[in-house]
Amino acid sequence: MYEKLDCIALRLVKHNDKSSILSAYTRQRGRMSFLVAAGSGREATRRRAMLMPGSRFACVADIRDNIPLPAMRDVAPRGVSAVIPDPVKSASTLFVADFMNTLFKDSLPDELMFDYCDSMLTFYDTATRGIANFHLLFMIRLMRFAGIEPDTSTYRPGYLFDMVDGVFRSSAPLHGRFLERHEADAASQLMRMSTRNMHLWRFTSAQRNVILDRLIEYYTLHFASLRSMKSLDVLRSLF
Repeated sequence: MYEKLDCIALRLVKHNDKSSILSAYTRQRGRMSFLVAAGSGREATRRRAMLMPGSRFACVADIRDNIPLPAMRDVAPRGVSAVIPDPVKSASTLFVADFMNTLFKDSLPDELMFDYCDSMLTFYDTATRGIANFHLLFMIRLMRFAGIEPDTSTYRPGYLFDMVDGVFRSSAPLHGRFLERHEADAASQLMRMSTRNMHLWRFTSAQRNVILDRLIEYYTLHFASLRSMKSLDVLRSLF
């Protein structure tokens, strides 16, 4: 049956000479894969632009149990295209899409999660300040919807951060996966970052990459490994 879907494009890879496979996160069905005709005409070029990683679009798909890769029709953009001239924005958007593609491998429908991701990408389309911090903010705020948000009520100056249980402690946990006191203090501060104040956070390239490493480590402890993401090297080269 044909079903209308709200989607966020995650990854588009060539399948054969005639088609590509698109991975997308949908409000109605969670993560899905679609078969997309390749083509070389003007319409095919326009469609590929709408399906770049991070782009939001609506479509109608023929979804049936015996069709593992449904085709799409009536593809229309939702919001501004993710094809952004700014290399920082392009790299951040690519990373966020890659991050979502890895994290949501077997995801079920989750409207709150989808709406968060959708609203953050919409915000980033027109953001002009603090854009180098967007990927960090995206990961920090996503923790709440992923069920791994740190319990900041347990924070006290001088405490460590237990990365397994997501709480601050006065002494090191036996499992050994924790942040030392200075990093734990920084982590508690970072939880205050928002779309309104992300431009106020000033980091060096080294500091931003350390924060990214710790966020990836934290997510990896609770979900599948994220270190294989191809967009990481691109992001690090810019930041």
